[in-house]
Amino acid sequence: MSEWVGVAVFMVVGILFGAGGILTSFLIHPRSKNRFKEEPYECGLPTEGPTWVQFKNQYFTYALMFVIFDVEVIYLYPWAVTFKGLGLAGLIKMFIFIFILVLGLWYAWKEGALEWK
Repeated sequence: MSEWVGVAVFMVVGILFGAGGILTSFLIHPRSKNRFKEEPYECGLPTEGPTWVQFKNQYFTYALMFVIFDVEVIYLYPWAVTFKGLGLAGLIKMFIFIFILVLGLWYAWKEGALEWK
């Protein structure tokens, strides 16, 4: 039971830290409102046309796919640096990792996430 005390303390401190930040932000935020604060920011110039523009969800899907695969490809660099020391087990593990990446790409392609409509 004593080994879980550290985990519990860590969780409580983490929750208090997050809640403390939110509470502090709520207590010290400026509360005055005027017409300038309600306007969208456009470099100090008056807005022309509608200020609310809808973006296609597909743009965000592309961006998320790029971030996911970009971050996963970053894991290839440390593997390449230590390639000689890993041996056959490291090579097999990297093939499994790349297979999972290709499987995810295939699934996204099959679902139409990469088609621009």
